[in-house]
Amino acid sequence: MKTEGNYETILYQVDDPIATLTLNRPGKLNAINGVMVNELNHALDLAEEDERVRVIILNGAGRAFSAGFDLNAGDESTSGDVGFWRNELRRDFDIIMRFWDCPKPTIAAVHTYCLGSAMEMAVACDITIAVEHCRFGAPEVKFGSGIVALILPWVIGVKAAKELLLTGDDNVSAERALSLGLINKVVAEDELMQETRQTASTIAANDQLAVQLTKQAINRSCEIMGMRQALLQGLELDVLIETTATPESNKFNEILRKDGVKAALSWRDNKINNKS
Repeated sequence: MKTEGNYETILYQVDDPIATLTLNRPGKLNAINGVMVNELNHALDLAEEDERVRVIILNGAGRAFSAGFDLNAGDESTSGDVGFWRNELRRDFDIIMRFWDCPKPTIAAVHTYCLGSAMEMAVACDITIAVEHCRFGAPEVKFGSGIVALILPWVIGVKAAKELLLTGDDNVSAERALSLGLINKVVAEDELMQETRQTASTIAANDQLAVQLTKQAINRSCEIMGMRQALLQGLELDVLIETTATPESNKFNEILRKDGVKAALSWRDNKINNKS
């Protein structure tokens, strides 16, 4: 396996005919920041242009796949800045959709945690394989945030997507994720990369043009049904969520900055419970 590129937050390796992109901020549970987005874009450019590569694998180093995106949620200076948030969220939206739009098949190999927009990225991959104890979820509504790429209803259906996204459930088991169609396969932890590479090798052994055009045909059927327009509209609503302040969101963010996540969530829970 050959390591290529000199990156700060990812690893990029090519083992003909498979390219592997590894999120590599293990100390931060591979939280995806601006540097990582830029490096993922560069590595994807390399993989797409490399004639040796037929399949792309996305995984995470260390304890987890990824805890999601680093969004400056507690930054008062940008809280109402529509231009800032539109650029920030559009950048994140575009890197998620690159795995969907990639002309070559993409496979996500996820373990431990696959949360927030990192889950959207894994779902945007053509195939997702997960470790049996992995936990999925989109807790954005707990923090007063929205969904960057609202792809979930198109994959698991409206009812299941509403349940996950409106409750902010971040403890969805791999078994339930499989039953919902969120992922393709559940494996033992020590089998994750072996199974992922076996799947990638099976795809790579097929006729390359037929594979690429079949992926294109499936994606186009979603486009014809209006998926892209719906996702872009969802992105605009996310901008609205991030830039609209309410007394509740102001108080939550004040506690978040001062005392941390647990204290802010506890305040919200107590506020609701005291009303009932």
